[in-house]
Amino acid sequence: MYDISDFRTEPLTNARYIETLRAHYIQKGRPKEWEIVKAHDSVAILLYHREKEAFVLVRQFRPAVYMHNGNGMTIELCAGIVDKELSLEQIAIEEIEEECGYRVSLKRLERITSFYTSVGFAGSKQTLFYAEVDESMRCGTGGGVDGEEIELIYLPTFEAMRFLYDETVAKTPGLMFAFMWWFRNNE
Repeated sequence: MYDISDFRTEPLTNARYIETLRAHYIQKGRPKEWEIVKAHDSVAILLYHREKEAFVLVRQFRPAVYMHNGNGMTIELCAGIVDKELSLEQIAIEEIEEECGYRVSLKRLERITSFYTSVGFAGSKQTLFYAEVDESMRCGTGGGVDGEEIELIYLPTFEAMRFLYDETVAKTPGLMFAFMWWFRNNE
């Protein structure tokens, strides 16, 4: 999973998940243009494991991060793109099962909020959810589907604030916001 070699880039053609565009507009009477990426909206789920008193996170390789830090490994919330005709809640439930191996019912899924990500070039909307799990809800090993290489991480809550400020670990703003939400509501 961590053995990356022969990394290279090439121009993107026939993209499946994004579209690159040049926006032209007039702002305060001045013509302007901006390069943008049209991408899918997404869901992310903060999972708290009651028995382990830990957050359930995922570690995976992200090529775009690799281009910036030469490592590419990120620690993130369980998440997925909105690319099918299901409710956001149903997509979140599917992602929890596929990535983390827990079965969560819709009634145990709490919507926290939504926000826009990558606003400088993409502006996709992410909806953040929260759910609690325990081992009685285990339904598989997780790890993703279709060749995804996802590793589960159990981060004890007492280590979360240190982790939050550890700049050596690549993480998303959504994860950081979710932790802040959890601590505000649980301490």
